[in-house]
Amino acid sequence: MTRSLVVGLVGLLLAGSGPAATAAPRETVPAAASYTVTGYGYGHGHGLSQYGAQGAARQGLTWRQIVGFYYPGTRIGRARGPLRVLITADRRDVQVDAQPGLRLVRLEGRKTFRLDRLRPGANRWRITPQGERSVVSYRTPRGWQRWTSFPGGAQFSGGPRPMTLRLPHHEAAQYRGALRSVDRRTVNVVALDSYLRGVVPREVPAEWEAEAVRAQAVAARSYAAYERATAMGEWDLCDTEACQVYGGVRDEHPATDAAVRATRGKVVTWQGAPAFTQFSSSNGGWSTAGSQPYLVAQADPYEASSDNPNDPWTATVTRQAVERAWPAVGTLQGITLTRDGVGPAYGGHVSAVTLTGAGGQSVQLTGDAFRFGLGLRSTWLQLAPA
Repeated sequence: MTRSLVVGLVGLLLAGSGPAATAAPRETVPAAASYTVTGYGYGHGHGLSQYGAQGAARQGLTWRQIVGFYYPGTRIGRARGPLRVLITADRRDVQVDAQPGLRLVRLEGRKTFRLDRLRPGANRWRITPQGERSVVSYRTPRGWQRWTSFPGGAQFSGGPRPMTLRLPHHEAAQYRGALRSVDRRTVNVVALDSYLRGVVPREVPAEWEAEAVRAQAVAARSYAAYERATAMGEWDLCDTEACQVYGGVRDEHPATDAAVRATRGKVVTWQGAPAFTQFSSSNGGWSTAGSQPYLVAQADPYEASSDNPNDPWTATVTRQAVERAWPAVGTLQGITLTRDGVGPAYGGHVSAVTLTGAGGQSVQLTGDAFRFGLGLRSTWLQLAPA
């Protein structure tokens, strides 16, 4: 969204005495070979807007003020301790390079083995789950050798040094803390702020305004603390966009490290517990309500100052793409969009979609399902035959 358009839209919202927009009852777009899609924002629009935080920082707001705007009614508290992060790219075994100080810890009984002293000629170590047991092997120039096995799980620890985890397809990544084999998956057990060092630079550019990066650090720390507090399984959260993008040591940057240090331990809280601090790239100038009282729908005056490339955005979608994504519709006859009335453009965000086929059959979708199925940036969109 251009600066002038955002300012105009926000001004229109603030000037009115009634609701910002009236929900469009429904609009049906007829079948066409292709559609032009225009929209605002990138992501779900709940909570902090990363581009909005950048704009707010440019206007002189501190990270506390930024966080307070995007999560109204919350407070700042503290959180620390380890976090369990699922490494989704890894296979069923955990394989690390040998290094000075490398240790193996049995999870049952917490017995520890100093591997670099037990097998000084090894260049790699591996934990392989085998039923209810863990098999530990090491590799030398002569190949893999089985060392021992025992009941329960195990983990490697590098002490203060990051470990190199060997991934499929000859790839590798470095992680701090411990690398645990559990439930046939690899889990990085890492201190909360060490985890953030690998998260914040994946979420926002390290070169952004310092207060915006600090706000992101607090939002990411809070999100992780919330997930940890509500986790039910062997890990607290994953390392992808489904949770928070986490790349380990390779993504660390001095500027984002500084933001983590400057906000050490600080989290957003609601009623004394870590808040569910959802965030997205951009809300297009208007945030959407989420599942918590502090995830509110409101005008965002700060995105106008952020040079956001996502406002507005344009995409082209073909009828064939819609039919491939939802084959039950058959030959597409029309697309009906239902809106929520939130925001000054288009009558609001798309909350539901009905795809109608030539034979009268229909497919019902949420707005988010429609967005994800076609790879669109947000649900604040307009659809028109090309």
